[in-house]
Amino acid sequence: MIYLQLFWEFFKTGLFAVGGGMATLPFLQAIGESTGWYTYTDLMNMLAVSESTPGPIGINMATYVGFTAAGVPGAVIATLGEVTPSIIVILIVAAVLHSFRNNRYVDQAFYGLRPASTGLIGAACVSVILEVLTSVQLAAQEGSLVKAPAISLDASAPLGGLFSLPGLALAALLLVLTNWVPKVKGLHPIVFIALSAAVGIVFGFAGA
Repeated sequence: MIYLQLFWEFFKTGLFAVGGGMATLPFLQAIGESTGWYTYTDLMNMLAVSESTPGPIGINMATYVGFTAAGVPGAVIATLGEVTPSIIVILIVAAVLHSFRNNRYVDQAFYGLRPASTGLIGAACVSVILEVLTSVQLAAQEGSLVKAPAISLDASAPLGGLFSLPGLALAALLLVLTNWVPKVKGLHPIVFIALSAAVGIVFGFAGA
């Protein structure tokens, strides 16, 4: 019965918690109060762990609660309960979109969404590059939604402080390894992420 209860409780959570993972918290609090599976303190600990691990927070929370209540089978069932409504909704939406895909207005809507998505992704890439490789930071002007670059320079640093030499060196190394070194460029991206993290730790200790 606990497995059916887990599935039902998280099915309701996945169906009605519109707005992202944080929107599941009121539902999770209600589940804890009604079932006694965990306390509010336990819920906050689950939230901390879910925020610190990869994946959507709502699914992470479902897995954690399911494991707390009924072990590994409970974790699997609670996770399935959480994602099942989304799968159903996506299938319905996909069926509707397929029916109207050749509609002139639907086609124009997608045409407008593509450049908007490209612009948002490009703006995010520019922000990351400026933050990591230079001393330029995008700061919003007071009372304005428009972001303007604010430059903070250290004249005593190499290249006038405009560029981060370690960041540029690491970016150039990764560019070479992932594009022009045959034995290395086929490695999984996780390998490069781990190596970059290790380099950051080394430079952090060296700087300290």
